[in-house]
Amino acid sequence: MKFVKALQESIENHFTHNVLCINNTFYTYKDFAIEVSKIRNAIVNTIEDSEKLIGLVTNDDLQTYASIIALWFEGKAYVPVNPSTPIERNHKVFELTDTRYVIDSSKKSIYQNYMVIASATLEDVEINLNPREVSDDQLAYILFTSGTTGLPKGVPITFNNVDALVNAIDAEPEFNLVSTDRCLQMFELTFDFSVVTYIFPFLSGACIYTIPKGAIKYFYVFKLIKEQKLTVLTMVPSIINYLRPYFSEINAPDVRYCSFGGGALHSDIAKEWSDCLPNCKMFNYYGPTEFTVYSGFYPYHKETHQKAHNGIIAIGTPQKDTLYLVVDENNNEVPLNVTGELCLGGPQITPGYWKNEERNTQSFFVREENGKSIRYYKTGDLCLKDEEGDFLYVGRADFQVKIRGYRVELAEIEFHAKAKSERKANIVALDIINNLGNAELGLAIESEEFDTDDIFDYMKTKMPDYMIPGHVRFIKEFPHSINGKINRKELRTYFDIN
Repeated sequence: MKFVKALQESIENHFTHNVLCINNTFYTYKDFAIEVSKIRNAIVNTIEDSEKLIGLVTNDDLQTYASIIALWFEGKAYVPVNPSTPIERNHKVFELTDTRYVIDSSKKSIYQNYMVIASATLEDVEINLNPREVSDDQLAYILFTSGTTGLPKGVPITFNNVDALVNAIDAEPEFNLVSTDRCLQMFELTFDFSVVTYIFPFLSGACIYTIPKGAIKYFYVFKLIKEQKLTVLTMVPSIINYLRPYFSEINAPDVRYCSFGGGALHSDIAKEWSDCLPNCKMFNYYGPTEFTVYSGFYPYHKETHQKAHNGIIAIGTPQKDTLYLVVDENNNEVPLNVTGELCLGGPQITPGYWKNEERNTQSFFVREENGKSIRYYKTGDLCLKDEEGDFLYVGRADFQVKIRGYRVELAEIEFHAKAKSERKANIVALDIINNLGNAELGLAIESEEFDTDDIFDYMKTKMPDYMIPGHVRFIKEFPHSINGKINRKELRTYFDIN
């Protein structure tokens, strides 16, 4: 738990520095320390030691970020739920984790069935930032991603996993945050990418700039870059697709680092974006939630490092202590330049999906290497390794897609759509690329046209808004491939959304 001790030292050493800018209000590290201490005190006085998984309502405020650190200092894990996600789904997350306590900074909590710590109204206490001693295999957080059976899928991450991530990034000579950095945090705290956008600034005494709930994300990012002269950007590629019409107006010489992840970065837009950031080092990161956010990266440069496959920038090489392995369907390593499924091994790997042995059997395997047993995670991403040792991204092995940076199982959307449909029609969810190059969701229904309001009303109670299809097409007869499977590629041609 070295990173937890390092967080304590950083907070104490930067009391006069700004820690967060939320909706144009600045807070110092001392303000942060006060909130962390108040929440810790409430945790100690309210929650018994044996309770390790604590619900956290992810509002965009000082108390929510302080709650994460307070829980870590007490050796507990946060289970985040988005306040704008259907309450039924959030209850399901808490049910799956046996969560009894919830920290909520909302004016009025809607979680009356739980013991709620109202973090915004706690009384002042003495500052206490000394972390408790806990074992490295204790959980730090559990994030829930989309699941194929209609149930969200829990990914637990330990303190040891986070330590390994911090060690790996610290080992990179190319990336070094300082206390004067101004860092973008554009991600919902239920999304794994958020972990790197708060933890590294906190460890460096830097300031984080968040996006208010309800703001038009890409527009607010544009505003922050321009007005607050941000120096560190961590983004999903789709955000720059939306910013593309404004590239001619963006000249941001203050930006030192720009990291991408959570989706394919296309070479044409990477070059155009790089022109907007004349003094910036750009990194294309790769890594799934199951491997604690980042597993490796490619250092992009518009002239010297622009390696790509089918127009998608390379994902580069694994970071410190991480192993990449490209395998065939029998988990045997494939030769150089041969496409296979990318598997990840090393200390950042999750202990396994939460209470889901069937999925664990499918997704993890152990392999003997140099007398050691190495456990690997099968990412579902198709990649190849070239002669120079760089890994190139080819595509998804299944029908899991990235929408606005979130990972979505198309099967989950189909599951809920069919559950409410009175007609036993074929329903297929598809990812469709719009004219900005972003993925949107479409629903193809094999039927004569009928009213889908009930289906969509039902889906909205079951899934977050980014999983609700924006386009519907009724098709009399679905196209099929030679082997009898629905031809999804041809189905996409029915959706003209440009």
